[in-house]
Amino acid sequence: MDLHTIESIETPRTRADLTGLSATDGLLSGGTWLMSEPQMHLRRLIDLRGLDWPDLTVTEQGLEIAATCTIERLIAAEYPPEWRATPVFSAAARALVASFKIWKNASVGGNICLGFPAGAMISMTSALDAVLLVWKADGSDQRLSVPEFVVAQNQTALEPGDVLRSIMIPASALTQPTTLRKMAMSPLGRSGVVVIGRREPAGALISVTAATRVPFVISTKSMEPDEVAAQVDSAIPPQAYYSDAHGAADWRRHVTGVLTRDVVVELAGS
Repeated sequence: MDLHTIESIETPRTRADLTGLSATDGLLSGGTWLMSEPQMHLRRLIDLRGLDWPDLTVTEQGLEIAATCTIERLIAAEYPPEWRATPVFSAAARALVASFKIWKNASVGGNICLGFPAGAMISMTSALDAVLLVWKADGSDQRLSVPEFVVAQNQTALEPGDVLRSIMIPASALTQPTTLRKMAMSPLGRSGVVVIGRREPAGALISVTAATRVPFVISTKSMEPDEVAAQVDSAIPPQAYYSDAHGAADWRRHVTGVLTRDVVVELAGS
């Protein structure tokens, strides 16, 4: 789509070049959403790809993902064999309503910054204890968990001038097996419920997204499916589920329980 209100496109090279961002500036990473509909409030685009952040950095501490890293790059890379959780990267990408062509441009950080309930990268990173590094407009750094970052439907903790720099997934989470289940109202429809489970030493961690306005992460000490499902249901307020064209709130709540049980059964055998 042509963005006819845009007057200039800037390509920053250093963090200092990001000084003075305003509400009329659009941060361009992959641009797949930015270019999908009119952006009448924007007058300038800031192409973050000019900062040349390394897409992926593997260390003993874990995996650092640049906000500008494409989804395709994330799922195509090779990782240490002991990182048993990495298959969830591609599973989450398939839960995104987008073809493999979109993966070539859509960025991990861009998907998170939209704050959409069905954001597939929000689902994946919330399940893996990711820490988001935000470059604040005043020059300071802020680190947030995904549930702290996504504060409401289509709303994040970012303030004017803030930039999401990277996503850090700890090695402790990457070494644990994961599984993902999703449900949509149609085979190729937007996810109505996404449940990701991660096997922990003393139980399971369950991440619920798409069904709720914000991510919910529940750590349990049980591997009994009905018990875990009950704990998840108790931890999520009924009003956190929402209704739209992709599913009613009561349907989303019920399916969350069904998928949670499926996830726990699979994790128990991993």
